[in-house]
Amino acid sequence: MKNRLLAVLATALTALVLTTPASLRAQAAPAAQDKPPSQDKPAADQDKRINGKWHFVFDTSGGERDANAEFTVDAEGNVTGTWEKVPATGTYKDGHLVMNFDVTAEDLNETATLHLDGQMDDSNTITGTSTFSTYDATFKATHPKP
Repeated sequence: MKNRLLAVLATALTALVLTTPASLRAQAAPAAQDKPPSQDKPAADQDKRINGKWHFVFDTSGGERDANAEFTVDAEGNVTGTWEKVPATGTYKDGHLVMNFDVTAEDLNETATLHLDGQMDDSNTITGTSTFSTYDATFKATHPKP
């Protein structure tokens, strides 16, 4: 009797599944995640410490050089802003800043791509390395005091 009941239930379940429209089955099933969990981070969680004005000091073979910048980061980590008065773009994710944009060094009479690669620490200071033309340097950037 028990086996017969199981057979009837199995047949009924099979008939139910086969007669249910696919659109209803799709609505009932949980959707598969197409993106990795790290991309599910809400926009509000993007680190905004990069936003605002910055003062960069470069330690070069020719001595210290400085520059001023202002950046804004969007929810995906894209950075836009200005470097002195030139447009600047890059990325900022998990405290890591990477930027590549063209600038002119008037004292060198040269225009080239400035590459910045830095890491923000807990004191909101960015330290890293830079490349401009054939010149390499290290830098430190801080928010200027009001």
